Amino acid sequence: MSVASDYVMRVAGPSDLEGFKQLREIAGAGFTSLMLDDAAFQAKLELSEQSFGADISAPGAERYFIALEHIETGTLAGCAGVKATIGETPPFFNFRLITEAQSSAAVGRRFDMGVLIGVNDFTGCSEVGSLFVRPEHRANGVGRALAQCRYLLMAAQPERFRSRVVSELRGVVSSDGVSPFWEAVGRHFFRMDFSEADKLSATTDNQFILDLMPQHPVYVDLLPESARAVIGQCHDHGEGARKLLEWEGFSFSNVVDIFDGGPLMSAPRDAIRTRREARRVRVETTADIRSAKRALIATPAIRGFRCTPARASVNDGVARVDARTLAALKLESGEEALIWVDDAH
Repeated sequence: MSVASDYVMRVAGPSDLEGFKQLREIAGAGFTSLMLDDAAFQAKLELSEQSFGADISAPGAERYFIALEHIETGTLAGCAGVKATIGETPPFFNFRLITEAQSSAAVGRRFDMGVLIGVNDFTGCSEVGSLFVRPEHRANGVGRALAQCRYLLMAAQPERFRSRVVSELRGVVSSDGVSPFWEAVGRHFFRMDFSEADKLSATTDNQFILDLMPQHPVYVDLLPESARAVIGQCHDHGEGARKLLEWEGFSFSNVVDIFDGGPLMSAPRDAIRTRREARRVRVETTADIRSAKRALIATPAIRGFRCTPARASVNDGVARVDARTLAALKLESGEEALIWVDDAH
C-alpha cells in the first residue's frame, strides 16, 4: 500500500494531458473543473505551465494547476488548483444569505426571514479548488497533503496571491445529477437542466449567468423544504474537504453557489494555518529519521514548484530528511526549502 511520501505534487503542464483525460473519466460530470474537451484541457495545462514560469510580483490571471504524481509508477493520481484572481474574467456570482427582520406592533408579530441576494462580493480574491484524488490513492493522508500544498505554494511567494482566499464546495446533488436548489430556483431563471448549466459554467465566460440570474431578492420561505434544507450544505463527498478548510481557518461566508446552493468558504491568506506555520529552512540528508515528525516540504519558489510529504527533524533552521525526499523535490543537500511540520505527529 502506498504511503503519503510515495507522492510528489508538481507543476501540471501540457505533457500531462493523457493523464488528465483519465482523471476526467474517473471524476465524472459533477467535477466541473475537469469537464473540459481535449482542446480546452490542453489550453488549461498550457496556462498552468505559463503561470508557474511567469516572472511577476503581483497577482493577475494566473492559474496554478498542480499534479499529484505517484513517484514509483509515474501515475497521475490527482490534482489541485489555485486561481490567483477570480471574478474579472469570467465574473464570479453567488447568492448572499441575509436575514430580514419583519415586525408589526399593530398585530404583535415579529419574525425573521431568510433572503437570497445575487452578489459578486468575492471578485478580486484568490481561489483554491479542483481537489481530486483517484479512489485507489485516497489513503494515508494523501488528499490532505495535496490540499495543504496549495498553501505552501502561497507561502513560497505570497505577493502573487490576493489577501483573501475563497473555496467553493459542491452542494447537494443526487447521484443522477439532480440539485434540489437548482430545481427550486435556477431552473426558473435559466430554463435548462442543472447539468447543462454546470457544464456551461466550466467551459464558457459565464456571460449567461450575468444575463439570466435573478435580479431581485429570492425569499427562502417561498422555496420548497427540499431546497431550503440544502442551502449552505455541501455534498456528502465534500464533508472531508470542508473539515480540512475549517482546520486551515476558513469559515462559511453566508454566501452560496447560485446553481446548487453549496457553501463558499473564505479566509485571510496570511491566516491560513499551513501558510502561516510554514518556515524557510536549509535541508540536509540524514540516514536516521526514526524520531522525525510528519512534514510537508516544498521548493522555495513558484517556478518549478514541487512539494512532497516527508518525515523531518528540524533544529536551528535546518531540516534533516532522507535522500528520497530531496530526490522528489529535485533539491541538493544544503539548499533552501519551505517546510510545514505537523507537531501533533
